[in-house]
Amino acid sequence: MSTSTTAPDDAKLQMRSIIQRVATGPELSKDISQEEARAAMSAILDNKVDPVQAGIFLIALRMKRETDDEVKGILDAIREATGSVVAEVDDVVDIADPYDGYNRCLPAAPFLMPVLAELGVPAISHGAHAVGPKFGVTHRHVLEAAGVAVDLSPIEAAGRLSDPAIGWAYVDQRAFCAPLHNLVDLRTTMVKRQAITTAEVLARPIHGRKHTHLVTGYVHKPYPRIYALLARHAGFDSALLIRGTEGGVIPSLRQKGTCFSYQHGGEEVPFEIDPRELGIEQPVRAVALPDDLPQTKRPGDEIAVAVDVAATARAAAQAGTQALEGLKGPTYDSLVFTGALILWHLGRAESQADAADRVREVLDSGRAAQRLGQ
Repeated sequence: MSTSTTAPDDAKLQMRSIIQRVATGPELSKDISQEEARAAMSAILDNKVDPVQAGIFLIALRMKRETDDEVKGILDAIREATGSVVAEVDDVVDIADPYDGYNRCLPAAPFLMPVLAELGVPAISHGAHAVGPKFGVTHRHVLEAAGVAVDLSPIEAAGRLSDPAIGWAYVDQRAFCAPLHNLVDLRTTMVKRQAITTAEVLARPIHGRKHTHLVTGYVHKPYPRIYALLARHAGFDSALLIRGTEGGVIPSLRQKGTCFSYQHGGEEVPFEIDPRELGIEQPVRAVALPDDLPQTKRPGDEIAVAVDVAATARAAAQAGTQALEGLKGPTYDSLVFTGALILWHLGRAESQADAADRVREVLDSGRAAQRLGQ
């Protein structure tokens, strides 16, 4: 939990000083230090400042554009408030999909963890129920629809990683960082994305005894550098940054793409990926939404059409379960593609093509589906 010892009055004075500097317009706004950003975010998490000031602080940073030190400070505060656990396994793969979920395709990534576990790679994912700005279908929604426990404590989740029959888990933000989860309403009121959205996926709630590896996605070109910077800062031994559909970890199934990775805390390097080289031939970029899914309107949004979260989660759970049982299709290929990239990144296969064959063998055998049932 947060270790902040700043008194409420001191926190308010410090936040006032910070806002006076960061919220003075595009030409006069000033940057703040990493420690000041950490202190401000800690005060927000500890509920020591007014929500209006918290919102101004986060939006002002966004409007002037956050510096590296400012985002690192925000991540520091989040990690101080995170209840983290070391699992009794040497390596953990941390799959960090966007917390605000998906609304243009069926998410396949929630089913990567049992595949990786069957391949001897303990893996977790983490997220939340509903977070803006997208408020889409999340790992929690899909896994819950598939009958998986989604309200584990970090200790319980870590225990599942060390169980040879399971080897994977989902842990919710409400369980590992309740102060951050309590800001969901504030973030909804702010509407736009803020630095929290970038930093929260690096909270690192479960570590391996020796190594912890980040796998996350991006869309916009500036983000690989930022995610790599923050991943090193958070202590991830390696990171795999995938240009994925809707910012997730599943790349396009029909076109080449660019990923970035680093090993042993070093500098990130780009590399190209091509689904055809892994035997993937799909006419679609991602798993399409079924035509018969109901659509809804978001409260207060007269323009955006949102998917029905519960119905979409059920459809994704069905598609994912069938893929784990060996049914060929876009979800199956999604698991092959990203599963292969992860195996290759970890040095568990000589080539991406070899890694893809190993993932297919696991899917075709149905063994990963048994881990889902556990």
